[in-house]
Amino acid sequence: MAIEVRIPTILRNLTDGAKTVEGEGATIAELITHLDKNHPGIGARLVENDQLRRFVNVYLNDEDVRFLGGIDAPVSDGDTVTVLPAVAGGAR
Repeated sequence: MAIEVRIPTILRNLTDGAKTVEGEGATIAELITHLDKNHPGIGARLVENDQLRRFVNVYLNDEDVRFLGGIDAPVSDGDTVTVLPAVAGGAR
């Protein structure tokens, strides 16, 4: 059993249009490394200087990974990881 990763529309060009992909790893960092091997370029869009990019939100089973250890948060087979770009803006 693998880890299901939900991909936002803006990154689907890197996954051949797939909404979800499978990954492996013991941590979010390892999972992203595995994803980048199978979908080149996705790692650079998610990580900068060994940390999650500021405007990328990653959820592990509906919990923000920033509160679970960040990029070092542990993951297990059967987990669901959701990648969401941060949304900014509003009425002026």
